[in-house]
Amino acid sequence: MSVRLPKELALDITAVARANGVSKSRAIRLAVEDYVAAQRGNPHFKERLRKRLEEDREVLERLV
Repeated sequence: MSVRLPKELALDITAVARANGVSKSRAIRLAVEDYVAAQRGNPHFKERLRKRLEEDREVLERLV
């Protein structure tokens, strides 16, 4: 997977990673892990996910 970042954000993540002694890849993975963990605890996200799954299930049932 590749990720394109705006120039300023790329410079920021480079600086943060260097200051913390980790690679840019590691810093980005940590940020993504934090984002996913935050969503797991978000009731609004859970509801949106349930709705999407139900919509997908309905489509699948029509197509099968």
